[in-house]
Amino acid sequence: MPGLSFDVLRVGKKYSLVNFGDRYEFEIERILINDFKVKDIHTLERYLLKDVIKFGKGVDFEIRELEN
Repeated sequence: MPGLSFDVLRVGKKYSLVNFGDRYEFEIERILINDFKVKDIHTLERYLLKDVIKFGKGVDFEIRELEN
């Protein structure tokens, strides 16, 4: 079952992203032009979402909203 589209990501919501077997859990902090500034839920590290997918999207690529 496919995950969410980038169009439905919202500020303040928490998401889980899987790409090439790596799992990221983050909260959207800001919506930028063609990108998102996010904060990792576990490490509190801040990064751009495009840095996670800069090497492409794997066959397992999926974004899901986390339940609170």
